[in-house]
Amino acid sequence: MIESRTPSWVSGRRTSFVAAAVVVILLAAMLMYSVVRKDIQSDLALGGKPAPDFSIDLFQGGTLTLSDLVGKPIVINFWASWCGPCRDEAPALEKTWRLYRDQGVVFVGIDVRDTEEDARAFLKEFGISYPNGPDSNNRIAVSYGLTGVPETVFVNREGLVVRRNIGPLTERSLRTYVEEIVR
Repeated sequence: MIESRTPSWVSGRRTSFVAAAVVVILLAAMLMYSVVRKDIQSDLALGGKPAPDFSIDLFQGGTLTLSDLVGKPIVINFWASWCGPCRDEAPALEKTWRLYRDQGVVFVGIDVRDTEEDARAFLKEFGISYPNGPDSNNRIAVSYGLTGVPETVFVNREGLVVRRNIGPLTERSLRTYVEEIVR
């Protein structure tokens, strides 16, 4: 039998060093994430800036141009059929749309990085009835500085972005944010 020539105290020091290095790396990563996330949130506030105009061919047929909707509160939701959180929020979006459409609120879905077949299946699965179309060349996503899906932008009657939400929305938060743009 061959015995280890490394003294036990050296092995113990290596283990302690590796553990300390892992802790330091994790803390540095958490710090960087919080700094980056804070910067993203402040950059995305966009409070008072005009919503970038766009035209989109709708899955339902026809074309929607954002500037034609000035005077109405608008909710723009970026989504994809392959996105799990998008699937989670889809029922809340449809329910909130139905609740507020008679008050003139317009919901617009922007499908990104998806196939038409998968997008249409998603819309059918969740019974989505508000206007939706594909951003096939990613121009709309780029103009809004999309960081991922889902993301939702809330535009007031004057055409100004008043809120941007990264990640899935609950029905409660959707109602709260829609109330802000309905006023």
